[in-house]
Amino acid sequence: MGIPISLFLIAGGAILAFAVTGGSDSNVDIPVAGFIVMVAGLVGLLLSLVLWDSWAGGSYWRRGALPPEPRRRYPPLT
Repeated sequence: MGIPISLFLIAGGAILAFAVTGGSDSNVDIPVAGFIVMVAGLVGLLLSLVLWDSWAGGSYWRRGALPPEPRRRYPPLT
């Protein structure tokens, strides 16, 4: 999902949960929907942070040993 989209979902859910009031004839409880969107954004944010290393290509950020250099063949000394 990504960090920016997760933050957007958390902010949108907070707006729905705390700032929007639904009418009495509404079939959807807007604050509850806002809390659900906030939880989905929080789960996405946590997954994004946990899986950050694998999204960067696995060994992109790791510094490992360099591969061995090929043997150089020098002409014989005479």
